[in-house]
Amino acid sequence: MKTLLKKMMVALLAVGIGQAAWADDVPDFKKTLQAAEQGFAAAQYNLGVMYDNGQGVRQDDAQAVQWYRKAAEQGHAKAQYNLGVAYINGQGVRQDYAQAVQWFGKAAEQGYAKAQYNLGVMYDKG
Repeated sequence: MKTLLKKMMVALLAVGIGQAAWADDVPDFKKTLQAAEQGFAAAQYNLGVMYDNGQGVRQDDAQAVQWYRKAAEQGHAKAQYNLGVAYINGQGVRQDYAQAVQWFGKAAEQGYAKAQYNLGVMYDKG
């Protein structure tokens, strides 16, 4: 019985440590939101990622797209790419290949390799 209790305690401790380590990796939502609302493109992109992945906030595709768009309009290449992905998949927006090409193109012009690849695939497929 004591052995079982010890094993359970070790397991619970391991889970607790894992949770604590995970919490350190989650960006502070309130600080990120505050910076995003002040117009910082990197914070807007990060907020989009947080909504996209449900990281520190409830997952919401429409909110992710909203924040990606704000950052993308300021020239943030990763946000432009993620916005293109949203349009190609119809995730948080109505599927629109022309919009996907537009946003991939903007990111590709900045040298973002994933956007260049996706743009090439889209041109190849017609």
